[in-house]
Amino acid sequence: MDKRLTFNEDVINYDRWRPHYNAELFTDIAAYAGLERGMKAVEIGCGTGQATKPILDRGCQVTAVEFGEQLAAFTREKFKQYRHLQVLHCEFEQFAEEEAAVDLIYSATAFHWIKAEIGYPKVFRMLKPGAALALFWNRPFVNRSDDPLHQEIQDIYKRYSAAGSWNYTAPMIEQDSKLYQARKEIILSYGFNQLEHKLYKQVRTFDAPGYIALLHTYSDHRALPPEIRQAFMQEIQQAIVDFGNVLHVYDTIDLYLARKP
Repeated sequence: MDKRLTFNEDVINYDRWRPHYNAELFTDIAAYAGLERGMKAVEIGCGTGQATKPILDRGCQVTAVEFGEQLAAFTREKFKQYRHLQVLHCEFEQFAEEEAAVDLIYSATAFHWIKAEIGYPKVFRMLKPGAALALFWNRPFVNRSDDPLHQEIQDIYKRYSAAGSWNYTAPMIEQDSKLYQARKEIILSYGFNQLEHKLYKQVRTFDAPGYIALLHTYSDHRALPPEIRQAFMQEIQQAIVDFGNVLHVYDTIDLYLARKP
């Protein structure tokens, strides 16, 4: 199965547990793009609408493109009171573009699924001259050295990797300056300018069942064989219970704003 479609398997869980984004982030996007009522915006990979409502509430005409059929249907129903929203079930690569017609194109933790050599030129063509691109990613961090529960969780991942059950890679860095620089260079290489990069922080707190429900929304976790996934999840859940049934996840959201000349 295409890993992008794993998000489509449990939309209720996805909608409940996937993170929302700081209000400040949308204020910054709106200010950079000069958003006004009636402007056209395209959202790439809307999921269940975690980043859709803040742009709708600014009065923009939003077209949300979503590859998952169930996700698209859920979002369409969720925001049915908004007459200025259109949710399309299709890949962005197949989306029928209209050149130089859009005021804002944005994507929340989704644009990495599109090949850069396809996605960036298409976005560039779609935007009006002077219009804005906003790409942002939520990066949850569960590897603080001063948090023994975090370290126990990382040890569980490592054990499953050593057994050949998990393609474990080094956990993400909380402040990944190399990643930030690489993303900025890619955006600029496709002709965008006036690039701005901003970081936002938030902390989410989970009990054991809640964190397991969140893990079930991750494509790589869902791709595990069922019996291995069940055993892995049980170990993670027990670790959280053993440490007081409270887990803190430290999110860094990195936002990239750029303009078509």
